[in-house]
Amino acid sequence: MQYIQGTPRNQLLVSSMEEKITTDNPVRFIEAFVHHIDVLKVGFQPKVLKAEGRPGFKIELFLKLYLYGYLNGIRSSRRLEKECFRNIELQWLLEDLCPNYHTIADFRKDNPKANLQ
Repeated sequence: MQYIQGTPRNQLLVSSMEEKITTDNPVRFIEAFVHHIDVLKVGFQPKVLKAEGRPGFKIELFLKLYLYGYLNGIRSSRRLEKECFRNIELQWLLEDLCPNYHTIADFRKDNPKANLQ
């Protein structure tokens, strides 16, 4: 009897994340929404970076991450971090960046007065 065969795990595939996200996927709405708002006018505060060390993430990245989390019932910073690594929608939305849970939680803590109403 014949069975459907999967792709071998060690086979190199050439494709883009764009092909994997349908045109009606909600992450495209999140992307467009965040792209069209002025995050500073809404109340988000950019973090002042030091002269040395690793550069920080853009505010928009965290806003996209939190909007995705709220739409999908994911509130925990640790769960959001985990989803960044395993979820193709978040990989597309965040352009394959994965902030750690502490950085995600700090963003929420540092922006308590942001108002999206």
